[in-house]
Amino acid sequence: MLVTIPSFLLPTPPSSWTAGESSKVHASVSAPSKRTLEPVGRHFVGFARRKFHDRTYSEDERIESAKNAGNDDNDEDLSEDEEESRDLLESDPKDWKEQDHYEVLGITRHRYKATEAQIIKAHRKKVLKHHPDKKAASGDMNDDAFFKCIQKAFEILMDPIKRRQFDSVDPGLPDHDIPSKSKDFFKSFGPIFELEARFSNKQPVPTLGDMDSAREDVEGFYDFWYNFDSWRTFEYLDKESSETADNRDDKRYYEKKNKAERARRKKEDNARLRELVDAALKRDPRIAKFKEEEKQKRYAKRNAREAQEKAAAEAKKKAEEEALIAAQKAEEEAKLKLQSDKKAKEARKNAIRKEKKTIKRLMKEHNYFCAAEPSPAQVDEQLNKLEALFEKLAVDDLEVVRKKFEEAAASGSIQAAFDEELSTRGV
Repeated sequence: MLVTIPSFLLPTPPSSWTAGESSKVHASVSAPSKRTLEPVGRHFVGFARRKFHDRTYSEDERIESAKNAGNDDNDEDLSEDEEESRDLLESDPKDWKEQDHYEVLGITRHRYKATEAQIIKAHRKKVLKHHPDKKAASGDMNDDAFFKCIQKAFEILMDPIKRRQFDSVDPGLPDHDIPSKSKDFFKSFGPIFELEARFSNKQPVPTLGDMDSAREDVEGFYDFWYNFDSWRTFEYLDKESSETADNRDDKRYYEKKNKAERARRKKEDNARLRELVDAALKRDPRIAKFKEEEKQKRYAKRNAREAQEKAAAEAKKKAEEEALIAAQKAEEEAKLKLQSDKKAKEARKNAIRKEKKTIKRLMKEHNYFCAAEPSPAQVDEQLNKLEALFEKLAVDDLEVVRKKFEEAAASGSIQAAFDEELSTRGV
């Protein structure tokens, strides 16, 4: 490991210090103790293995690769080498920012989905193929430029921060525009959202779904994308590096410039993503379906409300009609009852009048219920007693008294019957 020790000037000593002064001890030194230090890590293990077996770097890589061939779960993913074009092999390591590091390692079919094991495996194969020692042994005296590109690609892709910066601007992924309206919605927008999902801090990312997706899932999908939390950064595209600045002012200038450029790119990326989501929402056939269902529900509610109001109006009208009929019937019955009562009353009066007339006739025919010929005064007295008796008698009683007087008249005791009735009735 290369360690750089910075050089700097010591500060000016205070005025109270003299050259003859010796250093002062402010604390005692602790007693020495023994510690066992052991080097660790895969690089040290590889170094020790090569020393122990007296192998070169390329020999050790080849032997270890063959040994681990049966244990590598990703061998089938890297069984076929990708074609290396002449332009790729002639890449200049100084232009590493313009290079596709996944292409350099031969894993473009995996790209951002490549695992660490796949990257290590691809790097091992590339090293075995392009190591300068192997080229020198085969008589190929070409420079090791491409080997440096391999090492740079491996360095970037094995560093989580650097790899994320490179994945943010991965040149190997296709640029996608908003699909045309003639294309199938799910087939055209689905892969785009799947590709954009790699930038999400929140996982898992909801998928676009299909026509049978529930409304809650569709609304959750668009809510997620309208509040998309992206980790995408644009440090990889920085034009100037603050690390190469000659002084602090230049470093601050470069940092400020790079920060402003990143913010601009981030803003443009957010606007692009928002435009994509807006277009998807506008063209999503499920949204139109949900609106139609909602419209039908509103119509159904309105129809139900109108039907309910109509039924209530009809019920009210029917109740009013029934009430009117009942009132008319009650009025008719009251009239009939009044007429009946009137007739009954009239019949009662007639019956009373008839009974009184009959009794008066009997009284007149039988000498006014007197033993001898009565004087006018006696007639008036007898008639007054009869009227007083009539006041005590009801209709039925008049009939009973009339029959009693008729029977007494037949037996010649009508005068006694009259006196008895007066006494009984308290006249």
